[in-house]
Amino acid sequence: MRIPSCGAGAVLRWTGARCGKPGIYIRWMARFACRVSFDSRQDFALAFLSILFEGAPFILLGTLISGFIDVYLPSGAMDRFLPRRRVPAVLVAGLLGAVFPVCECAVVPVIRRLVRKGLPVSCALTYMLAAPIVNPVTALSTWKAFQGQYPEWMTASRLLLGFLMAVAVGLVASRLPAASMLKPKVLDRHDDAAPSDVRDPQDHAHDPAHRDETCCHEAGCGHAHDEVPGGRMVAAFRSAMRDFIDVGVYFAIGVSITALFNTGIAPGAEWLDGLAGDRFLAPMALMVLAFILSLCSTSDAFIAATLDKFAWSAKLAFLTFGPMMDVKLVFLYQSVLRRRFILILAAGLFAAIGSVAIVWQQLWSNLSSMP
Repeated sequence: MRIPSCGAGAVLRWTGARCGKPGIYIRWMARFACRVSFDSRQDFALAFLSILFEGAPFILLGTLISGFIDVYLPSGAMDRFLPRRRVPAVLVAGLLGAVFPVCECAVVPVIRRLVRKGLPVSCALTYMLAAPIVNPVTALSTWKAFQGQYPEWMTASRLLLGFLMAVAVGLVASRLPAASMLKPKVLDRHDDAAPSDVRDPQDHAHDPAHRDETCCHEAGCGHAHDEVPGGRMVAAFRSAMRDFIDVGVYFAIGVSITALFNTGIAPGAEWLDGLAGDRFLAPMALMVLAFILSLCSTSDAFIAATLDKFAWSAKLAFLTFGPMMDVKLVFLYQSVLRRRFILILAAGLFAAIGSVAIVWQQLWSNLSSMP
């Protein structure tokens, strides 16, 4: 059936035809844009732009950081900041968010670049999952949002559970081959930059700016960083630009799907409220809601605090699962990780966080009943 022509659909079809595999999702969005009513398109556009403008600055920040990492950070340098042993290295990676606080949107391009620089995959995954939660900005927003609802307990529980989940994933990932987790194009760069590789000490020794071969060969700028004023700075911005385009496509797809669910979430409100009193289903329902809404970790606490019918354990599951796995992150993760691993990761986090939240609620109930 021929799709009727409309402005939004024409733009989306033109974009989808030039985006390769992600273009399949964009062309599907074109069909949606032309088939719904005008009012529905307005609601969708408002939801889409609000999420896009909220997350895009963090994507830009993350890609700028990744560009400077690409040019200025030598391969394998991250190993100098981490303990040699596996378990302590994963534990330290889980706490790096306190020093380098980033939200879930910004952390993916940074991790993508660090993995290419030789950062162990286990440490990268740990930091990627922990940083959006275990950071001072998220802690402050959670404490502020839950005033009058045991804010210290909720804040401490969120940070601790987020840290434990991230470390658990990192420890499991440390026993898996990198090929089962990373996409081939990322894996090739990771293997090249791994510290176990024996390199010629004279490689690129003729120029300090060429200690990282990626900054030359990947940026396509030859060997002129020092000959042109600000050459390395230009290379960093070029690398950031490529990362922004690559990651931004997946982010836009995720935001589109999120906006679709956000504009149609109201009809299911009564069904959602009906699960609030169920001890086991309530955390699962809010984790699904967090996955769909795709809120930023620095603002999701203000949404969770308004869910008065739900127990705090369900809210804890909402606040922990959302920053680790949501619709937009599924597409962002695809720029680094294999789809099968993302699905396994999502299922594992869903089961683990839901189980811990239920147990935590029981402990809280026991403590509250004590004289």
